[in-house]
Amino acid sequence: MVSSHAPAIVLTSLNAKYIHASLGLRYLLANMGALKRQTVLREFTIARRAPEVVAELLATLGEPLPGAVQVIGFGVYIWNVTQTTEVVRLLKNQRPGVKVVLGGPEVSHELGEQEIVSLVDHVITGWGDVSFPKLCRALLHGPQPLMKIVMGEEPPLDEIVLPYAEYTDADLSHRLIYVEASRGCPFRCAFCLSSLDKTAWAFDLDAFLAEMAGLYQRGARNFKFVDRTFNLKIDASVHILQFFLDRMTDDLFVHFEVVPDQLPDRLKAMIAQFPPGVLQFEVGVQSFNLAVQQRISRKQDNDKTALNLRWLVQESNAHLHTDLLFGLPGESLESFAAGFDRLHALQPHEIQLGILKRLRGAPISRHNVAYGMVYDPAPPYTVLQTGAVDAVTMQRFTRFSRYWDLVANSGRFTQTLNLLLGESAETCADGDVTPASVVPPSPFYAFMGFADWLWQSTTKTSGLTPEALVDALCDYLIGPCALPLDQVQRTLLADYVASGARSNPRALKGLLPKREAPQLCGVKTLANRQVLHQAVRQTVD
Repeated sequence: MVSSHAPAIVLTSLNAKYIHASLGLRYLLANMGALKRQTVLREFTIARRAPEVVAELLATLGEPLPGAVQVIGFGVYIWNVTQTTEVVRLLKNQRPGVKVVLGGPEVSHELGEQEIVSLVDHVITGWGDVSFPKLCRALLHGPQPLMKIVMGEEPPLDEIVLPYAEYTDADLSHRLIYVEASRGCPFRCAFCLSSLDKTAWAFDLDAFLAEMAGLYQRGARNFKFVDRTFNLKIDASVHILQFFLDRMTDDLFVHFEVVPDQLPDRLKAMIAQFPPGVLQFEVGVQSFNLAVQQRISRKQDNDKTALNLRWLVQESNAHLHTDLLFGLPGESLESFAAGFDRLHALQPHEIQLGILKRLRGAPISRHNVAYGMVYDPAPPYTVLQTGAVDAVTMQRFTRFSRYWDLVANSGRFTQTLNLLLGESAETCADGDVTPASVVPPSPFYAFMGFADWLWQSTTKTSGLTPEALVDALCDYLIGPCALPLDQVQRTLLADYVASGARSNPRALKGLLPKREAPQLCGVKTLANRQVLHQAVRQTVD
């Protein structure tokens, strides 16, 4: 419980969205010890104006008593460092005496060149579970710390108080609940900060599952595991899956990040028992190019990866969110396209197309000179060009990625996408889109043709409604691709009705039946995109 008096310490962060509840801040709060009564947690989103955030933080602290110390700790990440810098600058201008402490991956490396570091009193690099409470005790009670930069301690995991009691009832009802059964990663992928870890550490499984049981009894039904390698230790994976299988409800939703080439029969047998709509697996494929994999120290058996993905699609009800990463050193557009086509043939529910970012401290920087890597100097430090991909192609792919998310990953255009990537790939092949070395149909180049056309037609990558996309797909398929109007309309109509959309796109005027209001509601709306993929696929089947 927090004291009725004004707190001395505020833990805060600017989350990407309201639905995200900071696991890191809750770890800090849980481990504050005797200072917990003087500590409160305040979360904002990056959409909030900096003056509003500062006003609320200062109102939370209240006016300082003579000689009293007030502390605000910020969690800083690649997605919020720009906004947090502005907040810190205003905060220090208005109340210079407040001790500002930073922590998080964005301020754990390359500190000397960061403006936000120059504005604050202290920075904790690495783990903060133990180090932040120690620093606060020194700031409030002395002796005063001498060092600005504090190297975070890594205590044994059984010495860390688990944070799950710090999720409020409102969090459980309205937000994603982040949990972790382990920390660290044994792999060495150069683009990832986890490559700096020596190994992976597992929390005591019984203690962890007892905390999950507590969350479940309080009403939690959405669990997002942040473990880098959930299926690294199969015994633990099976026990965790059994925990959720024993508590099956219609609104249960569990997300795991899995290693794609490690799926033994015992784990498959457990996965196969789950009904649709419960399990979501994030599968980081990143690249199928062996030379690129070796270059970035990524160990991945591509054949096993393909076999496992095929099994998950055909034999389980898990929703597959697969990742590919564009802009890796030495990977060309043609190489990426081949990997995309290989992955697409396995029919995962979603292919998330990321663009390489240079995380501070990640070993990917060792390839900058040899492979012509040029990154945006501003967060999130996205790659702008490489020796294998020029800047124009990178921008072209950025648009491709955005349109792919709107059309393919949204689940709204399943049948139309098959038409676009199948028949249109043959009838709409263009020398400006498909290299001579590529024999159509290639799903990648088929969609690239549409993406190029859509950009030329709209010059927009945002603000495109589902109805605008229906009209654009119709125009493209009957125009440049010369497909029959009745075939295109019939396909778009099936997708539009299955999606539950209720407007009236121009391309379907006079064709739409009367429809009941959509029934998706409640906590399960967090997984609506998954539900939509399933509903549309069932319609197709």
